[in-house]
Amino acid sequence: MTNDAAAANRAGATRESGERDVPTAIGVKFGSSRTALVFDDCDAETTVCLPSCLADDDDGDGALIGDGSGPNGERPVGRSPERGEFMLRSGVPATARDAELFERFVRELCERHGLPAESAVVYAMPTVDDRVGLANFGTAVGECGLGAALTRGVPESLCASIPPLGDGIEAVDEVFVAVNLGATNLEACAYRHGTRLLPFVSADASGDRVDRRIAEAVETETDGRVTIDPATAREYKEDHADFDGFEPFADAVEQGSEGTREFTVERGVMEPLDDYLDDAVAELGDFFSRLASSHMKTYQLARARPLVVSGGMACIPGLVEALEARLAAELDRPVEMVAPDDPTTAAAEGAHRLAVRLRDAA
Repeated sequence: MTNDAAAANRAGATRESGERDVPTAIGVKFGSSRTALVFDDCDAETTVCLPSCLADDDDGDGALIGDGSGPNGERPVGRSPERGEFMLRSGVPATARDAELFERFVRELCERHGLPAESAVVYAMPTVDDRVGLANFGTAVGECGLGAALTRGVPESLCASIPPLGDGIEAVDEVFVAVNLGATNLEACAYRHGTRLLPFVSADASGDRVDRRIAEAVETETDGRVTIDPATAREYKEDHADFDGFEPFADAVEQGSEGTREFTVERGVMEPLDDYLDDAVAELGDFFSRLASSHMKTYQLARARPLVVSGGMACIPGLVEALEARLAAELDRPVEMVAPDDPTTAAAEGAHRLAVRLRDAA
């Protein structure tokens, strides 16, 4: 059954049920590279994960990339297309062109999955100091007609902390520190009963920076014979990086008139990731120092709780455990970290739980 047919069937079933109209609860995380969406689907939940871009078609207009939803709750994540326009590179649509593409993206997303205007929507929002981009975001989602019942923007790191800290929304009643290891930035902050304290953002430790370093490292490892772009480097990172047991791998690239060049990557992936962990530990050490200076009580309470780690970089096998050990050495005290089962969809899942709670309380 196609996505359009499934959406039509859902709408038809709802209309024929005779039950009172209840707004659809929707949780959304629009990421710089991937978008995750969790919404009510009759008596169940549906999770979708797809690239945050519009692929070019022959007419020059954007087309929504096939999503990663599947039967029986499957949640595969498709790779980014070779041809396409990403409109959220900084986390929000920073330009008028980005805003136009983003609005088209959201409209197609809503149409494909039959998302109704009468809905309660919670957006998992990144920590971004861009008033124009945030205004563009608000205008774009507002024009799409979602959230007629309720619309809220909640910090992404709080939304992503909800799944690993309980079966409900226990996270909003606790004191803890959250770290988001994202593609664009490393974010950290403390939460005290749902209130965000001392938000910290750094671009010095980011997934995008790792991708660029991997591309440089592969060129160095092959003595300049092979060059790859950041998109290919990202695929290497997602497919091969492993702190528990990395295995060298072979690949081949077209080198123009030289034809196909085969090569093996042995150090080009893990050495940049090792540097990334050192950078992340240095940034987090600075954050904890500032937290202790400005919110000592919260700092002391948070030390007794696990540090919640989310974001795309947390998907790399063994990375969270390696970060935990290095941060403990940096702070000279034990550190316990906890991560969602699926960091790519955790923020949307947490946002959905909040949407359900806010809808039911209205």
